[in-house]
Amino acid sequence: MNIALLGYGKMGKTIEQIAIKRGHNVVLTVDKGDTDYDITKADVAIDFSIPSVAFDNISKCLNNNVPVISGTTGWLDRYDEAVALCKEKKGAFIYASNYSLGVNIFFELNKTLAKMMSALKQYNVSMEEIHHTQKLDAPSGTAISLANGIIDQHSNYDAWKLDESDNTTIPIVAKRIEDVPGTHTVDYSSEVDTITIEHIAHNRQGFALGAVIAAEWIADKTGVFTMNDVLNIG
Repeated sequence: MNIALLGYGKMGKTIEQIAIKRGHNVVLTVDKGDTDYDITKADVAIDFSIPSVAFDNISKCLNNNVPVISGTTGWLDRYDEAVALCKEKKGAFIYASNYSLGVNIFFELNKTLAKMMSALKQYNVSMEEIHHTQKLDAPSGTAISLANGIIDQHSNYDAWKLDESDNTTIPIVAKRIEDVPGTHTVDYSSEVDTITIEHIAHNRQGFALGAVIAAEWIADKTGVFTMNDVLNIG
């Protein structure tokens, strides 16, 4: 399979290594500032760029009938436009805030725990995420996905806020520390105890592998999908 990498930072380079190991050809790499490129060289594109260009990258793929996998966060105010364009062009598109196979299992665990805790009003939920200092958005897309998963399942919460909380708001603390690939923690605390679930990424390999697996999966498909479709979970 011929793969285009839209975004050629540390994640893009890791995806390239894994794609090649899995027998694919990387036929195009698009770095920051590159706008004039021929996406039609590729059978599928993987976008790990930056928030300001992600939608344009995705649009170019869909307009040229190239399936696209996006892991860029911080652009989701235009997600509905991308979905509408995908449907209009009969294209194929996956967005995930995190492509790690372990994190996607963690998402499901998080929703299950939130449903279990919904009846226990004495527990207050809070979240923390830690990432490397190059990460531009805060909180992380993964943290937002976790918070939304709780809101969907827990009747006491209807919103999340960065560093703020009230009776119906989930507080998220975002920290930026050099060379931390990604740590996400969800706490349920009461006066007598605390229940914690946590996912710790040891390196970028898990994110990159999941993105390549998603790219392999989406070949010859049409529609808007999630990692739950790729992994057949949830």
